[in-house]
Amino acid sequence: MLNDIYNKRIIELAGNIPRLGRLPAPDASATAHSKLCGSTVKVDLAMEDGVITDFAHEVKACALGQASSSIMASHVVGSTADELRALRETVRRMLKENGKPPQGKWADIAYLEPVRDYKARHASTMLTFDAVVDAIGQIEAKQKQPASA
Repeated sequence: MLNDIYNKRIIELAGNIPRLGRLPAPDASATAHSKLCGSTVKVDLAMEDGVITDFAHEVKACALGQASSSIMASHVVGSTADELRALRETVRRMLKENGKPPQGKWADIAYLEPVRDYKARHASTMLTFDAVVDAIGQIEAKQKQPASA
């Protein structure tokens, strides 16, 4: 049932999203949008030596997009670029390939596991992960460019 995906913990997470807003001077910003449901997540990242040092986001999404954004915002600072890329892949596999949810500090993502049975909800659940990985890619691309003279 659809009620399974909107469990009590999902509603709690969606109602208590940390780090809302925008960073004054982010290293990169990225937006992810679901055409299916209209949900949008904009993220601002600051990163130093491959580690996220600051994060803010604007979340205009359904409860699932809000819940996944809440989990991201709670744990992203201090995470590495590689960890966040792996996290996105783990969540994608959890939803699309019956994979196991992540462990450790990301264990709350297991509350999103019932979304697996509702393909129309996958995109909104993945928004924050896609936007963060996009922003990381932008930062890394800038770092590879030669400095202007």
